[in-house]
Amino acid sequence: MPRQLISSGSPFEAQVGYSRAVVQGDWCFVAGTTGTDPETKTMPDSVVDQGVNALKVIGKALEDAGFSFADVVRVTYYITDPAYWDDLGEATAPIFGATRPAASCVVVGLVKPEMKIEIEVTAFKG
Repeated sequence: MPRQLISSGSPFEAQVGYSRAVVQGDWCFVAGTTGTDPETKTMPDSVVDQGVNALKVIGKALEDAGFSFADVVRVTYYITDPAYWDDLGEATAPIFGATRPAASCVVVGLVKPEMKIEIEVTAFKG
């Protein structure tokens, strides 16, 4: 099967050389996505709001690829402060509460100081 590349239009995609998502067969791999508001292109201060924004972008990429959040089998959360874990569920439970994919959370430094969270997912339809 041919590889399908999905773009969200982020300037980072061309600058760094990646796709928002790649579909290969029954799999969809969505790149790490930070919390920039997809409409205003601003970064909110709240980790919950950033998580909601990241999931909006991820949801659109999945939809463009012919997938949905129900197809997600793996999610990785990258947060810049372990204290954010306690609030993260406000953004993620409404999306993943019923699907409950395998998950990991890693405390990291992100590429911009205002970024508090990055989320990546893998989806499978087979």
